[in-house]
Amino acid sequence: MKPKVFLTRELPKKAMERLFEHTELEYNKKDRVLSKEEIIAGIQGKDALLCLLTDTIDAEIMDANPNLKIITNYAVGFNNIDVEAATKRGIPVTNTPGVLTDTSADMAFTLLVATARRIVEGDQYLRSGQWTGWGPLQFLGADIFGATLGIIGLGRIGKAVAKRGKGFDMNIIYWNRTRLTESEEQELGLTYASLEEVLKQADFVSLNVAYTEQTFHLMSDKEFDLMKETAIVINTARGPVIDEKALVRALQAKKIAAAGLDVYEEEPKVTPELLEMENCVLLPHLASATIGTRTKMGMIAIDNLLAKFDGKQLPNLINKI
Repeated sequence: MKPKVFLTRELPKKAMERLFEHTELEYNKKDRVLSKEEIIAGIQGKDALLCLLTDTIDAEIMDANPNLKIITNYAVGFNNIDVEAATKRGIPVTNTPGVLTDTSADMAFTLLVATARRIVEGDQYLRSGQWTGWGPLQFLGADIFGATLGIIGLGRIGKAVAKRGKGFDMNIIYWNRTRLTESEEQELGLTYASLEEVLKQADFVSLNVAYTEQTFHLMSDKEFDLMKETAIVINTARGPVIDEKALVRALQAKKIAAAGLDVYEEEPKVTPELLEMENCVLLPHLASATIGTRTKMGMIAIDNLLAKFDGKQLPNLINKI
């Protein structure tokens, strides 16, 4: 018998086709995040829940269906799921690691370039009909080649960002909870520094840390005070890594020059002051938004799900059951 699955939001076409082929699928046909009550209703009589990072899956939801056999998350991160509660109930939780690395690094660098060279401002200026021709002082931005790139968090994505920085002949410094070996640093062309020194020296700061209790508000008033007035901060990690109110204060006081953000502290809400600032490039969480990457994410999530019902080892198990 095919497992009965509830999917909280429609996935790319090939992933949906595979789900329909191998499962009895019920899914949310509305292009929005479901409420807790809707998720609880959806999982009734189901064997599995395939959810997204935008879904908060807590103990109450799990208890609403004691027969739930797996929760598979369509995301690398899993802070949206109460993993401890799932473990206590014997429910395996899986995620989709690895697939986002290059796509996310591309987005980090896209934000870096767009913010440094004021791409969005220039585009809007031209489209509004205000442009009357070239001028020597129009939209002066920051040079990228030869600048110092500070990477905070050097996992897979951080390393991929570093490789892109090398393509621009950037001087790259990094801070990570665990320092790389000397040979790894030489291979990647990186220099290790303390968090404080990275913030003091970098022209561009790219945040690529995982979201944990330790990285909550990693960037707040103290950290922004350390940065150069000409520095730009880029966040493609998790929204709560930055204290958005502190970021607003830093930008308003011109303690830093600009910010490029793909994630926000209370998504989909954005601190209103940021929306009014021309020196911010703001994207609606698009780091993984390519057809190829989102499809791969779906396939990995489905691999995790089907492995459970085929009696196989789960490829990307988060908790030990």
